[in-house]
Amino acid sequence: MASNSTKSFLADAGYGEQELDANSALMELDKGLRSGKLGEQCEAVVRFPRLFQKYPFPILINSAFLKLADVFRVGNNFLRLCVLKVTQQSEKHLEKILNVDEFVKRIFSVIHSNDPVARAITLRMLGSLASIIPERKNAHHSIRQSLDSHDNVEVEAAVFAAANFSAQSKDFAVGICNKISEMIQGLATPVDLKLKLIPILQHMHHDAILASSARQLLQQLVTSYPSTKMVIVSLHTFTLLAASSLVDTPKQIQLLLQYLKNDPRKAVKRLAIQDLKLLANKTPHTWSKENIQVLCECALQTPYDSLKLGMLSVLSTLSGTIAIKHYFSIVPGNLSSSPRSSDLVKLAQECCYHNNRGIAAHGVRVLTNITVSCQEKDLLALEQDAVFGLESLLVLCSQDDSPGAQATLKIALNCMVKLAKGRPHLSQSVVETLLTQLHSAQDAARILMCHCLAAIAMQLPVLGDGMLGDLMELYKVIGRSATDKQQELLVSLATVIFVASQKALSVEVKAVIKQQLESVSNGWTVYRIARQASRMGNHDMAKELYQSLLTQVASEHFYFWLNSLKEFSHAEQCLTGLQEENYSSALSCIAESLKFYHKGIASLTAASTPLNPLSFQCEFVKLRIDLLQAFSQLICTCNSLKTSPPPAIATTIAMTLGNDLQRCGRISNQMKQSMEEFRSLASRYGDLYQASFDADSATLRNVELQQQSCLLISHAIEALILDPESASFQEYGSTGTAHADSEYERRMMSVYNHVLEEVESLNRKYTPVSYMHTACLCNAIIALLKVPLSFQRYFFQKLQSTSIKLALSPSPRNPAEPIAVQNNQQLALKVEGVVQHGSKPGLFRKIQSVCLNVSSTLQSKSGQDYKIPIDNMTNEMEQRVEPHNDYFSTQFLLNFAILGTHNITVESSVKDANGIVWKTGPRTTIFVKSLEDPYSQQIRLQQQQAQQPLQQQQQRNAYTRF
Repeated sequence: MASNSTKSFLADAGYGEQELDANSALMELDKGLRSGKLGEQCEAVVRFPRLFQKYPFPILINSAFLKLADVFRVGNNFLRLCVLKVTQQSEKHLEKILNVDEFVKRIFSVIHSNDPVARAITLRMLGSLASIIPERKNAHHSIRQSLDSHDNVEVEAAVFAAANFSAQSKDFAVGICNKISEMIQGLATPVDLKLKLIPILQHMHHDAILASSARQLLQQLVTSYPSTKMVIVSLHTFTLLAASSLVDTPKQIQLLLQYLKNDPRKAVKRLAIQDLKLLANKTPHTWSKENIQVLCECALQTPYDSLKLGMLSVLSTLSGTIAIKHYFSIVPGNLSSSPRSSDLVKLAQECCYHNNRGIAAHGVRVLTNITVSCQEKDLLALEQDAVFGLESLLVLCSQDDSPGAQATLKIALNCMVKLAKGRPHLSQSVVETLLTQLHSAQDAARILMCHCLAAIAMQLPVLGDGMLGDLMELYKVIGRSATDKQQELLVSLATVIFVASQKALSVEVKAVIKQQLESVSNGWTVYRIARQASRMGNHDMAKELYQSLLTQVASEHFYFWLNSLKEFSHAEQCLTGLQEENYSSALSCIAESLKFYHKGIASLTAASTPLNPLSFQCEFVKLRIDLLQAFSQLICTCNSLKTSPPPAIATTIAMTLGNDLQRCGRISNQMKQSMEEFRSLASRYGDLYQASFDADSATLRNVELQQQSCLLISHAIEALILDPESASFQEYGSTGTAHADSEYERRMMSVYNHVLEEVESLNRKYTPVSYMHTACLCNAIIALLKVPLSFQRYFFQKLQSTSIKLALSPSPRNPAEPIAVQNNQQLALKVEGVVQHGSKPGLFRKIQSVCLNVSSTLQSKSGQDYKIPIDNMTNEMEQRVEPHNDYFSTQFLLNFAILGTHNITVESSVKDANGIVWKTGPRTTIFVKSLEDPYSQQIRLQQQQAQQPLQQQQQRNAYTRF
């Protein structure tokens, strides 16, 4: 997360560059608003959303909205419409309006206009502001009044406003419910107006009584007005009300199924299916076995493919949830609940080979979900049906490159991955089918099939070797055109080859890949393949590819970035020559690797820019360098047992000091230092983990594995040498039980378990320190380093971007200038902040709350040091605030009783939806100068003046006596 911070906009225009930018931008737009030309006024109005996005703090937004309200009050209807659109676009900033009363007053004045269009725009404006003025009675009254207007435009605007206020205000919803009921049931109300009024009832969910009355009204409407349009609108409103109130969901499912089964109109059936899909997604647990059975019967009986497709999509949604377990739960005394004999299975088997691709896809998905969910022994027939259905769908869609076929193919491939994971014994046939079809498929389908193969090989690495031959054959014969699909296919195929190879690539495989890439002029494709090689641990291949790209980039930052990647790959390649029991060779390999790592970190630092500081990459590499140095130091320490054995008097020294470990000589102190160093590295890896809020789960798991490596070695040192008696293995014993998602994690887990077994077998068997202990430690280091390091996605690519911008008030004119505060007063520090997102907000995790920590330290005392009663010498406070519409605000009361300059630091961290705290920053600092208050100063001066004559008298008496 970027550590962006900015000063407050509460200051004057001259308080800094960023404030000047905001104020000058606002003044520029204000100049446009005051222009006499309508075009310039409109242009100024429509540029306000961009201003809000750039400067999202309340003081500017408040000023801007007040100016817009003035335009709304005095402008023509077109300008009012522009202001309305700006307000609707800037809905998330409405809560930052400070003078809500003044803003609404200026808007509301137009409601008394004689122009019905002006009144209509005002009503829509009020409706758009419902979130900040939900309980304004004058607005409620105006909406009720306008519903009786004779002007259609005004009535439609009143309906819009009524819907918005009903969603926000319980009082308004209760008050308007009867009015709407009368209008809907009134004979004078036109049908098209009734159709617009009915959706307001979906917001009547504030309490059970209100929801019940709305539901009764809708029930009457459905029976009293059987026309298609009325039934469709009423049923849909019914569904939305049930989904919000939750209590009536089972009744609504039954009602929709009744219409689906009995109503002959296709439009009503489609609406029922659409609403059933909505309820299946939102509340699958409320579906009973009977509901699913009715839906299956309808799907089996309907002659229309479009309706069958809709019903199957509902069933495929339900089949991936808890509802499928309810459906197949065996009731005592009822033996017909077996999956083999149910209507759902019969329907899915019928649809697997349907000539409509969509129906076939949903049928296959239902079969796959049943096969994976129902863990019964006698599901062989179902498994075969699922596999055959997937095969036929794969053959059908892989020959067609239309968007519909590709969407269907994605469903089929997802089912294949799920089936291979849930039923591993079926994975071999699935992989063979994919490899066979890969040769004859279209390029677009090949790309998707490669992704599927890679996913299966990651889960079941044993299948990788079998894929390699077919993949290499395909790579040789693949087309060499420079189309986007061909380039994408080269990357996808190379990725599958890297996954399937598991360990180092053979010379033949490398030669084939390089030969194909030489004919491809697209450097971006080569970079993507190199990136995948780095992720999979094929560093020799990655190094060669990065080397070939160095001269193909135009920017020096890109050159340094590629050069650093090349050096890192070279450094990791040096570690592949490690051999067990050969410790001198291990030291030279680590030293060689460190040489390239130091070259790489220099290039990486040169590649960073202020906009892209590469902070995660730099920290990750620095930690890797420190870890390698720590490994090297530990091997040297272990060797010192041979080169510098304990002296003859070591036993006597140990007895004298009462420390039995001292009889081992200097190695005991060195081991203690090594253990502390590994614990320190583990702590630093933990800090990197906490700072990586935007990282994907695979990258975070990689950082976690590095941290576990450090903890493992420190634990081994403690268990073997420093404290064998109290060492516990229980907390480390469960590391192998977790499911590994990648080959790198799988191999690391295997090393951890092996090292722990070795340490446990040696523990307490031999008296420390023996050559067995040092050999065990050295072998553990070599085993860890022999697993090639994986550079995960976040090292190369940031898919999610989240940053917090803080504003403190009061803030000084100059950042280095302190704020003056009297020591008998408290400073009210207001902290405001906005959360800024990239193109994919909340992709991996979302901010639940922001934790603000404020601390102050005394920088320098003032020259005069007087005794002042001090209640609280330091300030250390913490508050948690939940951002709303990406904005948060809170205040701290700080006490500065000690005279002098104080340094206030405000640091923010965030808490995600799972309760995990992330140290994301930013960290902002301001200075405060605590001054003595005038009254205390006056009293002190009076006391000094009163003491001076007394001191002079005492001096005279002393001279006289002398």
